[in-house]
Amino acid sequence: MAWFRAGSNLAKLAVRRSLSQGRSYASRTQIVAPRTRFFHSTAFTSKAQTAPTPRAVPLSKLTDNFLDGTSSVYLEELQRSWEADPNSVDESWDNFFRNFVGQASTSPGISGQTIQESMRLLLLVRAYQVNGHMKAKLDPLELEARQIPDDLDPNFHGFTDADLDREFFIGVWRMAGFLSENRPVQTLRSILTRLEQAYCGTIGYEYMHIADREKCNWLRDKIETPTPPQYNKERKKVILDRLIWSTQFENFLATKWTTAKRFGLEGAETLIPGMKEMFDRSADLGVESIVIGMPHRGRLNVLGNVVRKPLQQIFSEFSGGTKPVDEAGLYTGTGDVKYHLGTSYDRPTRGGKRIHLSLVANPSHLEAVDPVVVGKTRAKQYYSNDTDRTKNMGVLIHGDGSFAGQGVVYETLHLSGLPNYTTGGTIHIVVNNQVAFTTDPRAGRSSQYCTDVAKALDAPIFHVNADDMESVVRVCELAAEWRQTFHADVVVDLVCYRRFGHNEIDEPSFTQPKMYKVIRQHPSALEIYQKKLLESGEVEQEAIKNMNEKVLNILNKEFAESKDYVPQKRDWLSSHWAGFKSPEQLSRIRNTGVKPEILKNVGKAITTLPEDFKAHRAVKRIYEQRSQMIENGEGIDWAVGEALAFATLLVEGNHVRLSGQDVERGTFSHRHAVIHDQESGQKYCPLAHVVMNQNKEMFTVSNSSLSEFGVLGFELGYSMENPNSLVLWEAQFGDFANGAQVIFDQFLSSGESKWLRQTGLCVLLPHGYDGQGPEHSSARLERFLQMSGDNPYVIPEMDPTLRKQIQECNWQVVNVTTPANYFHVLRRQINRDFRKPLIVMSPKNLLRHPECRSNLEEFDDVKGHPGFDKQGTRFKRLIKDQYLHADREDGVRRLVLCSGKIYYELSENRKKSNTTDVAICRVEQLCPFPYDLIQRELQRYPNAEIVWCQEEPMNMGAYSYIAPRLCTAMKALGRGNMDDIKYAGRLPSAATATGFYQAHVKEQAELVQKALQPEPINYPQ
Repeated sequence: MAWFRAGSNLAKLAVRRSLSQGRSYASRTQIVAPRTRFFHSTAFTSKAQTAPTPRAVPLSKLTDNFLDGTSSVYLEELQRSWEADPNSVDESWDNFFRNFVGQASTSPGISGQTIQESMRLLLLVRAYQVNGHMKAKLDPLELEARQIPDDLDPNFHGFTDADLDREFFIGVWRMAGFLSENRPVQTLRSILTRLEQAYCGTIGYEYMHIADREKCNWLRDKIETPTPPQYNKERKKVILDRLIWSTQFENFLATKWTTAKRFGLEGAETLIPGMKEMFDRSADLGVESIVIGMPHRGRLNVLGNVVRKPLQQIFSEFSGGTKPVDEAGLYTGTGDVKYHLGTSYDRPTRGGKRIHLSLVANPSHLEAVDPVVVGKTRAKQYYSNDTDRTKNMGVLIHGDGSFAGQGVVYETLHLSGLPNYTTGGTIHIVVNNQVAFTTDPRAGRSSQYCTDVAKALDAPIFHVNADDMESVVRVCELAAEWRQTFHADVVVDLVCYRRFGHNEIDEPSFTQPKMYKVIRQHPSALEIYQKKLLESGEVEQEAIKNMNEKVLNILNKEFAESKDYVPQKRDWLSSHWAGFKSPEQLSRIRNTGVKPEILKNVGKAITTLPEDFKAHRAVKRIYEQRSQMIENGEGIDWAVGEALAFATLLVEGNHVRLSGQDVERGTFSHRHAVIHDQESGQKYCPLAHVVMNQNKEMFTVSNSSLSEFGVLGFELGYSMENPNSLVLWEAQFGDFANGAQVIFDQFLSSGESKWLRQTGLCVLLPHGYDGQGPEHSSARLERFLQMSGDNPYVIPEMDPTLRKQIQECNWQVVNVTTPANYFHVLRRQINRDFRKPLIVMSPKNLLRHPECRSNLEEFDDVKGHPGFDKQGTRFKRLIKDQYLHADREDGVRRLVLCSGKIYYELSENRKKSNTTDVAICRVEQLCPFPYDLIQRELQRYPNAEIVWCQEEPMNMGAYSYIAPRLCTAMKALGRGNMDDIKYAGRLPSAATATGFYQAHVKEQAELVQKALQPEPINYPQ
């Protein structure tokens, strides 16, 4: 494109020269780009508030010699040089002169065409390609006439009315569309007519920001067709039928439930036929499954007309009958409002194929579902071996205000080209109401269009007037073709309006009186399209009447039958994993130990590097030490314990995926899952070579973009697709999870209860107080515990053969202290018949702590080895005191309960002081609370003072969660009440930790000393 830009610059300079010499636009005093405009705004901005428009520098002030009236001389000299020796000029000029002179000698109609006119003509064509959308008729309400850029006027380029019927040569330029060899000679009038049709109709194309010429040429071939595209009569009838369904559905709901919130699609009804045509075209191009994410506006219409959720069920939900009938083992959860629910369906297409559609349930938090959909799509691609990413596709529907305003939109877009996150392109549809709730675009964004954020990805953007039904279909089909051709994101901006307010009982004219005065008089898209077809004679009035009556009859029939509708299990659990248990069905507890020979074999695989691989010497030494750990069976550290868990799950046929910021090496340089050759730069991942012919994605470890909200949402969606996978997200530091709070609150902690969708996602949050200040000490453990759904005053059934405690809780929160226990808790995620999220307060300084080691015997399933109890080898929810106390120890004066790394400091100080009458137990699983094991320890130490010790301030950490549950366990044994639980830890604080290292050391020493002091501890100080 360099040659074309050079030519364009020459033409621009020539235009400026001609203007300075008094041609058609001599009266213009400035040549400026149009200022930013919006489709609609009722806000008045005074001149004093408007930023001044930059003025062009007068030509007389420019000092570039090339502008001193010599450009034509330069071009003539260039042509003479070419005529003497074509090799003496640049290849681009050679091509230009070769075509220009060749055509001029054979076509008398263009014999008077000058080189400057050729360049100006090319610049005029380019102006339409770049700025034609600014002249397009995009706003169905026509509320504001946008300023048309100067360069769309032929006079700006030096052409007059006298030139309209002259023939001009415009090819060949290694381009497509108008600049192709198909029609090299055309009149200026025909060129302008087709440019207006292509770029300034009811579709506005933005694609010239894309640097790839192949992609631009592909789009030009689709846009700059010799004649505007047309649909045949039968196709138009199909489109009309789909628009009738969309419109009548909303009208029917409005008639039957006049005061109900439904967030209807009135004003954007063409979305439904557009989506259907998009999906039909996608299926023709090889797509077999589509995952959809969308906000609440139009959701019911999409559910009923696109995804084919039974209309009886939708109508029943409006009457409040959403809860299924009682059935053995049926978990109904708490449910959610009708416009948040999702479903899935296999839908036939117009082309005779079938396509699986799934609409993901999501909360009212706008755009939060975006990364979830993309992650679920990526998982579908893995499990269907869709390596070229053409069979599974994501479609996201957005609002105009949220697409521009919500940061997670960019976080999700930013994932689209990353190797371990790409899905081969997502289609984005923006339902552009031209108002966000009550906020005008002028107050809601700084950019001209709400879609401008997508330009960062070189995504084409198709703006379309939603009142033009066939144009909507056109761009929806084009979006599907783009996605399947280039495997990249694309945006459809459906410029529409909202016939009612934010919801049906809202009054929009409070804030947009001008807009809603127009809307009240504006015909619907269906009325417009019916009128168009009647005027063209393609459909008769009787046929339209019959189509409307047919749809209305079906709606009435479904409504009548909805009164007796009883939701069935399959409706609520349509994507329930076969064989997996609900919270109300007992699931057998399985052991997580592994045969010693398997541990040895996989241990060797994950600690061996290729002989010719030149690893960093420090990394090589680490792997040599790991190999010794496996060989000797002693001193297994945290990283090796984790790798053994991953490797053994892989051997058992499970998929393992770990992502997050810097996870390949690990924030604390402990994991080294991916090793770099110090000479060639090649990478090697030992865990990718555990089994023979291992799928390259079977084990995936990937550094992510610097995003929490987007990446955690992606991994959540990924984990929901298939239960036979361990999906983990690791935060760089635990408090970084703050940036993803919406995912924790709205999806992870409550998704199963609201939407009956299980996930086994594991979240690793580095946590621990070691003097690194308030930002890198706490993972905010208290927040996760506070969101836990277990009752603190009721002890559930704890018999191992009957226990459903974890199943009935919304997630698990652990603070593990040994590599072996970490190994077992990861394996436990897969080795059971249900899935629950797992929140791990992962360690920092324990990664290399000399005492934080496990022997290989603790990982195996051999009877008699450490870790093997009467049930077998499995995760220890509580680790008893290491002094091997008897079942009853009357002489122990204090029982200290703690969790996490503080145990090692307590143990070290107890050893130093030679204290023998204090027992220390580690609560490894905080939620759900291990009542049975806590009561076992309370009975073991009948005379002991009970202390909870933690590093965090009293208003943080586990204290507020542990205390009432510990009290419940004590009361059941007659061991006292809340006043008998003593606290050893930091005092309440606004900040999580001090920023002064010496203060940290002093505080840490004091809380450890307090927990072990010989005197009784005063409550609550």
